[in-house]
Amino acid sequence: MQVTPEWIDRWRIWPRMIITLYGIAFYNTTTWFMALPDPTNAQSAFVSVIVGAGAGFFGIYTNGKASANIPPSNKEKCKTCGK
Repeated sequence: MQVTPEWIDRWRIWPRMIITLYGIAFYNTTTWFMALPDPTNAQSAFVSVIVGAGAGFFGIYTNGKASANIPPSNKEKCKTCGK
């Protein structure tokens, strides 16, 4: 299987990677915050920013569409069938 720009765009590799990395950051932030004995307002605000960023990432991920401006790669046509 040949990896082409169309393949990467169709499978949405980058958005999936970003949402996965956000999930890891969210989990680590949540466990850190819950382990604090007496969280301050600044620490609570930090967690709120991380959680709020998730809404933005999720919105971009779900509303994003595959890019239509990537031209198809030049593939050789089959000599037998012409496709």
